[in-house]
Amino acid sequence: MSSYIFPPAAQPCVAVRGTDQRYAVARIFCVGRNYAAHAREMGGDPSREPPFYFTKPANALTPWGSTLAYPPATKDYHYEMELVIAIGAPVFKVTPEVARVAVWGYAAGLDMTRRDLQAEAKKAGRPWDTAKGFEASAIITELVRASDAGPMTAGAITLASMALKSSAVIWPT
Repeated sequence: MSSYIFPPAAQPCVAVRGTDQRYAVARIFCVGRNYAAHAREMGGDPSREPPFYFTKPANALTPWGSTLAYPPATKDYHYEMELVIAIGAPVFKVTPEVARVAVWGYAAGLDMTRRDLQAEAKKAGRPWDTAKGFEASAIITELVRASDAGPMTAGAITLASMALKSSAVIWPT
């Protein structure tokens, strides 16, 4: 048996709505430039620049409702509302039909970004790690099982904040 010099970090995980179960998270894959209006807002051309993938460390995961500290070294801190898809089966280069079967659940999430650091990295042709993959940069609600949510072929993701209560809801239509 190994002995650790320092205690290992706790396994990042997400609550499952209506249960005491947790969904363990090993990796967070993100898709960038997949929403044309946002790509244009960020100065891109979605007809010439295809979507791409980037990752966040699993320890960036933060439960919805947490108090967040403003991250250091930035003056331009943004969020993007996201549909989070939890995968429940091994997949790699699969058909859309196989991908749908692999979906275990859904959540609403916030992709937090240090926009000024991202712009500097873009300009220098460097990775965005310090702009996208920092502590508390992946905020997530409870997961809703795909079997409870039904097919996600269309719908809305909303974000609302009231004085003492915040909520994020996924509504299939």
